[in-house]
Amino acid sequence: MAHPELAGLFTAIVTPFSTDGSEIDYSAYERHVGDQLAAGVSGIVPCGTTGEAPTLSDAEQRELIARTARLAKGKALVLVGTGSNNTKKSVDAAKSAVEAGADAVMVVMPYYSKPSQEGLFQHVAAIAHSVTAPIVLYNIPGRSVVDLSVDTTLRVLDACSNVVGVKDASGNALYVQELLLRAKRPVSVLCGEDALTVPLMSVGAQGVISVTSNVYPKQLSEIVSAALGGRFAEAKHKSLPLFPVHRVLFSEPSPAPTKAALAAKGRMNASVRLPLVEASAECRARLAATLAAYEAS
Repeated sequence: MAHPELAGLFTAIVTPFSTDGSEIDYSAYERHVGDQLAAGVSGIVPCGTTGEAPTLSDAEQRELIARTARLAKGKALVLVGTGSNNTKKSVDAAKSAVEAGADAVMVVMPYYSKPSQEGLFQHVAAIAHSVTAPIVLYNIPGRSVVDLSVDTTLRVLDACSNVVGVKDASGNALYVQELLLRAKRPVSVLCGEDALTVPLMSVGAQGVISVTSNVYPKQLSEIVSAALGGRFAEAKHKSLPLFPVHRVLFSEPSPAPTKAALAAKGRMNASVRLPLVEASAECRARLAATLAAYEAS
């Protein structure tokens, strides 16, 4: 199959819940996706960590994917988080996501288990060989504890033709440069940390999977578009004022601050599911001040 272009702004979208967190607020979700599409995002990433995927049932995930695919069809790519530290479950989740309408799937490196590089390779290969859909690897050693090495990534690219991208949240610009330099075929690197979008794009990343774009999709889209067009002075000028916003959205466990920000704007409830808890009063106060300062700038 033809692989979609993995470039631009992808929103790691939150999952709105009812006030008590027991049900998904699908009306709020569809409005939120619609706002993202209207702002010109390149892709929507449901069922990721920002979407609180570990707390979602299989049925809820499938419904979210199907709704996202229906809304985004012809407008943006749907890249679904399907990875876990259980290879069989990750295979099943990837198949289910594709059946529900995903354009591509994203596979986080297995967390907690701390597999070897050989284990990481075999995990990814098993998933990649189970579907024909494009696959994006997700390297986030700060959460998974394991760090997908450049050598292992290159080995995966040689063995799995449908692995077409890497979301890198290692914070290591050297990783991106070495990977792009040594890769024998094109691979799209997407930044996995909002504050590093422009720096990583300056050395070859093709975009970002963003949390902040839940709140400011138009602004992030303009920054990424400028960087993709080689207008890095413009991208920097627009990006620097957002730095405090990126920080405050992660001042407490994500996505609680992001949902609090969206709740303050009347977009959805601030509720999250345990083991996460809603943003504290102190966090909400910092959010209000930081967002007001940014919007006044």
